[in-house]
Amino acid sequence: MPYKETYPSKLLEEATDAISTLPGIGRRSALRLALHLLKQPQENVAHLTKSIDNLRNNVQYCSTCMMISDGPTCSICSDRSRDHKTICVVESVRDVMSIENTGQFHGVYHVLGGIISPINGIGPSDLTIKELKQRIEAISKDPQMLNGAEVILALSGDVEGETTSFYIYRQISSYGIRISTLARGLGFGDDLEYADELTLGRSITNRQLFQP
Repeated sequence: MPYKETYPSKLLEEATDAISTLPGIGRRSALRLALHLLKQPQENVAHLTKSIDNLRNNVQYCSTCMMISDGPTCSICSDRSRDHKTICVVESVRDVMSIENTGQFHGVYHVLGGIISPINGIGPSDLTIKELKQRIEAISKDPQMLNGAEVILALSGDVEGETTSFYIYRQISSYGIRISTLARGLGFGDDLEYADELTLGRSITNRQLFQP
């Protein structure tokens, strides 16, 4: 039978309903969290709700790489010490965080916002592939930038990830830029988010030319 809880308060039930919409949080866990919040000092709860409001209302997306940012340009794209000729293409913001944690990559990123998945109704136009192509085109017109430029397709090795990588390759291969992919230390279908730092770092360092 589905889990059913009798609530002594409509407000507690509403809070539990809201918390249970978070990924990985069932109703039992949501109730436990709601009751925990009731025991906290009011200023702690106010800080939590204010932080969530600020996140939702004030976070921006970098105009260059589509990474979340506190301003128009993210801290990575504005860092002049980074290698701006090497662009690592990833599915999500979480992938950027995973790669940064390895300490093995010093270029910049491009966040697609997903991968091509016809079964889920996600096509190329739903991703930031057009913006990526514009970045590559701009690099190709600058001889200094073009020399040594590289695009790393750091997407998952499952069918959808490979399909997305191939589509991007077809879109940018004519610009004369090296196109590589992660060395397959990662298992088939592995998400970068769940790869350990050592394995992911080695996959970046030992990256290989993309083979369509």
